[in-house]
Amino acid sequence: MTDRPMPELPLTGGCQCGQLRYRVTKMPMTLYCCHCTECQAQAASAFGMSLRIAADGVEIEGDFDNFTRDVGKPTAAQGVFCPKCGTRVLHRGRGEDSGSSIKAGTLDQTDWLHPVGHIWTSSAQKWLQLDGLLYPKQPDDTYEALSEAFLKQQKRR
Repeated sequence: MTDRPMPELPLTGGCQCGQLRYRVTKMPMTLYCCHCTECQAQAASAFGMSLRIAADGVEIEGDFDNFTRDVGKPTAAQGVFCPKCGTRVLHRGRGEDSGSSIKAGTLDQTDWLHPVGHIWTSSAQKWLQLDGLLYPKQPDDTYEALSEAFLKQQKRR
């Protein structure tokens, strides 16, 4: 595990071309990897890494576009991306109080990142060795255990 502490707020990040920038102004709730096939396709990798924050804990600067997946369903989520380079920087909400998930690789400083768990492990690539909290599907505890683990991790640093 990395021993680097999370940088002081605000955390900053943005897209590949620099047109879209964001600031995280509230303490993140948790950091996890999602292994669902949608995140695999979106990230063009084995998983997506998400830094969950309160809905009002991120400020976006610059031009952006978005799309909504599963319109009209409880699983609806909005993807926010740069219209120039296409980099997706965050997802907004599955439900009214779900907050946002920053795509953690878009942060300016990433050397402190260490996910506390993994979700949708039922579709994880078989060659991966996972540690931390493991969920075969979507967590049914509203991410409570992942949030507690993240808070403990941050206090140890």
